[in-house]
Amino acid sequence: MKLIDRSIVKQFLLTALFSLVAVTVIFVVIDAMEKLDNFIDRQATTQVVALYYLYFIPEIIKLITPVAMLLASLFVTARLSTQNELTAMKACGISLYRLMVPYIVVALIVTAGSIYFNGWIVPVANSAKLAIERRYLGTGGGLHATSTDLYIQDSPTRIISLGFYDDGRASAQRVSLQEFSDSNLTVVTGRMDATGMSWDSTARSWIMRSGTQRWFTGGKERMERFATRSAGRLHFTPDDLRKKQEKPDAMDYYTLQAFIENQQRAGQDVNRWLVDFYSKISFPFATVIVVLFGVPFSSVRRRGGVGVQLGISLLICFIYLIFMKVSQVFGYNGDVNPLLTAWMANILFFGAAVVVMLRVKK
Repeated sequence: MKLIDRSIVKQFLLTALFSLVAVTVIFVVIDAMEKLDNFIDRQATTQVVALYYLYFIPEIIKLITPVAMLLASLFVTARLSTQNELTAMKACGISLYRLMVPYIVVALIVTAGSIYFNGWIVPVANSAKLAIERRYLGTGGGLHATSTDLYIQDSPTRIISLGFYDDGRASAQRVSLQEFSDSNLTVVTGRMDATGMSWDSTARSWIMRSGTQRWFTGGKERMERFATRSAGRLHFTPDDLRKKQEKPDAMDYYTLQAFIENQQRAGQDVNRWLVDFYSKISFPFATVIVVLFGVPFSSVRRRGGVGVQLGISLLICFIYLIFMKVSQVFGYNGDVNPLLTAWMANILFFGAAVVVMLRVKK
């Protein structure tokens, strides 16, 4: 049986790798045809375009790995069935469940690798890709070298506005810090306005320059002017400002987790980011689910041959992806628990895969 296992693993990996490369090339070519005009208009060099798609490839691999694994499980099992090798194995007492063992082992290994790949490799590549998009395509969001009109909710009772922020120098101009009452968030208890604010890396604090500080107590106002003054215990650093503008796809697990904790401390609604955080772990398990679906389904000969099986299996795979995206909307809006939202597609399609396995001949 070890010989059969090795043969299946070899065919499975080679077919999955071929599918991954083929779909990636198709994806890159289609995307390049769409964006090439924009790169030319922005006078991007060939090196820039090449780097852009080099950084784009990890994101493509992340998205199409389940599709590649589905195609591989489909073709390998269908070939065994067409050549009557599957019938011979069953005649020797090898059940479908035993036949699925090498598939599942490979799928679990790929899933474990995908969790690391999606959590740390893809965000680094996406960050570099977004930087190119901001410069040459005018998209991608994020914090530019200089930004205007930034608003930060540092805590449930503190709001800070920055009229102009220089990310390179970690300094801001036209700064306003407002404190509100714990019991009534419509009542201002204090305010600090300054012409400038800079980050002191030694003291790890923000320093206000040339401003005034006001206190409002008992219906009275007290004001004090200052040349330089610490802004107090603020909960953000220049790195945090940069991360606040980043997309979840450009943050690794730990960075996104820290970002969510900061947003929770500030009283922000974090459902959207929690869904994205849990999805970074749940999505790789789609690899196992599509294999559980593909092997039993393709083990049965159907009219129309492999083409019909391929069409149905791909349809199921894309239904899974669409369902996952649709369910995320409910999680983003807070209608469904973020953890349940991230795993809902996996749970439902795992149940469907189990039904398929139970219905086919063993």
